[in-house]
Amino acid sequence: MLPKPYRTFVAEIADGSFSGPPDFGLLGVAEMPDDWGNDRPVRELAASFPLTEAWLWEEDSRPSEEIEPLLDPVFDHGSIVLGTDACGMYWYLIVTGPHRGHIWNVSGEGAMPFGAEFGHTTGASGFVGLPPSSVCGQERRRRTGRRCFGAR
Repeated sequence: MLPKPYRTFVAEIADGSFSGPPDFGLLGVAEMPDDWGNDRPVRELAASFPLTEAWLWEEDSRPSEEIEPLLDPVFDHGSIVLGTDACGMYWYLIVTGPHRGHIWNVSGEGAMPFGAEFGHTTGASGFVGLPPSSVCGQERRRRTGRRCFGAR
């Protein structure tokens, strides 16, 4: 099941948008970026996203034979591709595993969670800046007096 803030967005606002990751927009749920490639493994949304912290495999000192088998699950398990910044850099919404609801940036060099608690921005983690564990509406209304997406 999709995290509730994203599920609400897709159902009530839009399934994709020309606005989104800097230049290429937010993809619809069933879409993949043009540069994704047709020879990629099947994505497994039910399989847990394997990472819980940033990993720059380009800087990993292990031999490539040890690293290579670990990469497919990072690219293809437990996430939806929200969009691309091109050049093989993708924004993921994690849908399965310990980081469910968090946004990650995954590229050919490594993977990194996005959000203030990870030290990479001042913005809140999660889709639309809501904590990944919040129940859209109840938690946001309690904290800010507003419903999802800023509506009063």
